[in-house]
Amino acid sequence: MTVLTDEEQVRDLTALFAPRAVAVVGASNDQAKYGNWLSVQALRMRGRRAVYLVSRRGEPVLGEATYRTLAELPEPVDLVVIAVPAAGFEEAVTDALAAGAKAIVGITAGFGELGAEGRAREAALTERVRAAGAVLLGPNCLGVLDSTTGLYLASNPLPAGTVGLISQSGNVALELSRFLTDRGLGFSRFASLGNQADLGAADLIRAYADDPGTELIALYCEDFGDGRAFVATAADAVAAGKPVVLLTVGGSAASVRGAKSHTGALTTDSSVIDAACRAAGIDRVTSPRQMADLLTALARFGRARADRVAILSDGGGHAAVACDLAEAQGLSIPEFGPEQAAALRASLPPSAGVGNPVDIAGAGERDIASFTRTMQLLLAAPDTDAVLLTGYFGGYGSYGARLAGEEPATAREMGELVREYGKPVVVHTMCPDGAAIEELRRQGVPVFAAVEDAAQCLGMLARHAEPAARPALPAGDRGRAVTDDGYWTARELVRAAGVAFPAARRVSTPGEAAEATREIGGGPYVLKALGLLHKSDAGGVALGLADAGAVRAAAQDMADRLAPPGFCVEAMADLSRGVEIIVGVQRDPRFGPVVMAGLGGITTEVLRDITFALAPLVPAQAKDLLLRLGAARLLHGVRGRPAVDLDALAEAVAAIATLAAAHPEIAELEVNPLLATPDGCLGLDARIVLAG
Repeated sequence: MTVLTDEEQVRDLTALFAPRAVAVVGASNDQAKYGNWLSVQALRMRGRRAVYLVSRRGEPVLGEATYRTLAELPEPVDLVVIAVPAAGFEEAVTDALAAGAKAIVGITAGFGELGAEGRAREAALTERVRAAGAVLLGPNCLGVLDSTTGLYLASNPLPAGTVGLISQSGNVALELSRFLTDRGLGFSRFASLGNQADLGAADLIRAYADDPGTELIALYCEDFGDGRAFVATAADAVAAGKPVVLLTVGGSAASVRGAKSHTGALTTDSSVIDAACRAAGIDRVTSPRQMADLLTALARFGRARADRVAILSDGGGHAAVACDLAEAQGLSIPEFGPEQAAALRASLPPSAGVGNPVDIAGAGERDIASFTRTMQLLLAAPDTDAVLLTGYFGGYGSYGARLAGEEPATAREMGELVREYGKPVVVHTMCPDGAAIEELRRQGVPVFAAVEDAAQCLGMLARHAEPAARPALPAGDRGRAVTDDGYWTARELVRAAGVAFPAARRVSTPGEAAEATREIGGGPYVLKALGLLHKSDAGGVALGLADAGAVRAAAQDMADRLAPPGFCVEAMADLSRGVEIIVGVQRDPRFGPVVMAGLGGITTEVLRDITFALAPLVPAQAKDLLLRLGAARLLHGVRGRPAVDLDALAEAVAAIATLAAAHPEIAELEVNPLLATPDGCLGLDARIVLAG
């Protein structure tokens, strides 16, 4: 069972989505004002619930009587929508609470989006609303809608359906509604986030997950607020069978400003959000149209596999292009075995290609039913997860009366096959306006005017992820707080967490450095100047020192040039049999600690082969993080080099991630390189950046 923190307690949103009585404050006859648009929508609810229009002028609005204040209403109201100038918003909130409102929708702008003063006003309002046991959506939002309860309090009408939409942008919501309408989908609920002064994305996702009328959750969000709460609620929704599809332009850009380590320099707001999406099982898209495409496929096919694709075409060019595009999406196009190829050849012309892709080679105009027969053979194949049809289908009806009647009938039969087998089928057509294509849409088959969009849709389905084990933050620090950001502190902290380092001694003078070699044992040695964040860049690292004399000379040179407070003398590791890895953790202001792994040493910033996850991690999650690297093959051994001990490496990465997550005073922790070898792994350098 999920245990919620005080910040994650479930809010009762019944009054927001299923109110008994509502009021629109700021009702207007001016067709250029929100108060007018909302009044038009609100009056659609007459007969289902009590609707009151409030206008300080007291004049009729849209032919309906109005009230000057909420205090004049004949009964309490559950939900109040406020569309008045910013100067009167606080007073309107006070009146709404006095009128019994348990939910307030703030259309009014001019608060947190304008700066610190506006945020302070929002915070004060939120405190009052919560103290009254109510909720606030917005301010600076476009309203709320629930098609299952007949609630229409958004600025624009939206089509009804099973998609729950949460959006921080009105235009994105409207554009998505048009795309979904074209695809036969609509909205169960819509909530405009606005400034998220009170209710945030996590609150609404939780409410949508509990809503029986919502089957899919679509989210456009620019600021995630409490990122960990967002991940937790999204993961719960996905686990409950309600996919979450996210469109975002960022949300944690502050995490990369002023970064002092490689980790900070390599982290971007997008990489952090990707890590959050993986943790929660969220599907991330890059445009409203892509969102509509994926929602359509998820609504039709759910969690069906789509990895192994059969390509069906009526032209060799389209078939070849589709193959390239599908493989670019990470899909496989397996060659059919002799039995499958023979079955296809028996129902197609001799010139047809039957190996995958399948090219029916002009059979369409002579025998339009060949599309149905071939589709059935492909869907019945146990090694086929999905089918991509590409080419001229949809245009054959223009060839005469016979095909004009047969092609839509063929489309209907294809739709029946898709329902029967339950496997994903997407169609690209050169003729998107044909009667057969309209029939495919009616049958619920996703249709695309560009083959790259069809391939991308299958790729998104194939990558549709399940939520990972939830990344819970440790309850408290593991030991005393870290107050020193020096190399020795970082090294010993990571070593105490279970990551081995070479034998070393901390010394103060060149003479002590030379003496330390006798305690460490035979060389070569590494000398590091302490007190420098980027030691190598400053000339504070000397490698391959053969003996005590060489160590003394190097220490004296650093003392003369850098005047460090001390030195670290270490045994030099053998790099010849290992792979250098960088492991870093940075504390993101929204999502908390984020771990990064990649190729380490001097290649880190050049190759940028890096992957991210929310910390802390268990070793299995750390192994998955490592195996997502483009250069993961190096860990398994190449060109005669032995494989590294991947389990030991994963345990070290998990230890580093968990250590940093347990110490909120650490803004950045980095081990670079972490040397992975066949016999284990060894930390060779570490650094800490303290918060503040």
